[in-house]
Amino acid sequence: MCRLADWNCRAGKVKIMERRKFISLGALAGLAAGTIGSPAFGSVAAGDSAEAIAKKKKRFQKGVSPWPICLDTATIRPASLRDKVKIAAKAGYDAIEPWDGELEKFEAEGGNLEDLGKEIRDLGLFVPSVIGLWNALPPTREQWEESLKDTRRRMRMAAAIGAQHVQTIPNTVGDNYDIRWVAARYRDIIEIGKSEYNLNPALVFVKYFPLKTLGQAMAVALDANHPEAMVIPDVFHMYISEGGFEGLKLLKGNAIAIFQFNDAPASPSLAKLGDEHRVFPGDGILPLTDILKDLKVTGFEGCVSLELYNPEYWKQDLQQVAETGLRKTLEVIRKAKV
Repeated sequence: MCRLADWNCRAGKVKIMERRKFISLGALAGLAAGTIGSPAFGSVAAGDSAEAIAKKKKRFQKGVSPWPICLDTATIRPASLRDKVKIAAKAGYDAIEPWDGELEKFEAEGGNLEDLGKEIRDLGLFVPSVIGLWNALPPTREQWEESLKDTRRRMRMAAAIGAQHVQTIPNTVGDNYDIRWVAARYRDIIEIGKSEYNLNPALVFVKYFPLKTLGQAMAVALDANHPEAMVIPDVFHMYISEGGFEGLKLLKGNAIAIFQFNDAPASPSLAKLGDEHRVFPGDGILPLTDILKDLKVTGFEGCVSLELYNPEYWKQDLQQVAETGLRKTLEVIRKAKV
């Protein structure tokens, strides 16, 4: 029978050996995952706080932003699509978000969308999303079948330039829409996008359409019962639909495809605000720093996309508009300390 002291000694040696084995296996796992000493994520040391680890994750815009910053092409609408790409790249954006009408016009004028996609990538940009799948969620089976031709055409164009997502727009669901029907058709659209075009269609909400709020969009996404179901929040429509911003805290970041960013002025009144009243981030009254803090907590890692439809900006030098929009977006991100 061994003495207690000897047993404690042997037990201690076993614990040390087990600890060394654990550390060794952990290191191998870290190397396999690319998280130890990775240039993208930095070197995470033992005992780092959650805040310290977060700071070592990949950042954009010279470290200012945890998200790539995208330019929605409607912000500089009078320019041609090719010029918009050049403007975005020169201004320093990470990505660009075009509209289906622009892609259609580009093709009609003899342009090749795959070549355009290469030009976009060669300029250091990518395409997180294309706007969008109009009339894609009609209320009847006959209308649904008829809509698929245009839906596939728009998906083809988005895929040709290398888009990750395409916006599914609920403009035709009907005032008294059946959520089970809409959710089932959105699920079908996801399956078509993924299987035929390598796209992930995401659902938007707009005050002017029957599906108006983030909560209503999330209800459809949840009932679609699909692992790739996602939504695209727009802070302006979160505000003018009176759905509010608190619901953002309830989401996980992987439920959000991209995040549309802008600000709203103090006047006109809420009831009279329209898309044409959008202003640069920080020039209005929305609680943007709080919104970005909540967005960061969700774990969202996609693009923040500047989306403005202000006709006063369209009259100005568009390069300057793009540069001002990026600068003001980054100023709000700095203030949010995310």
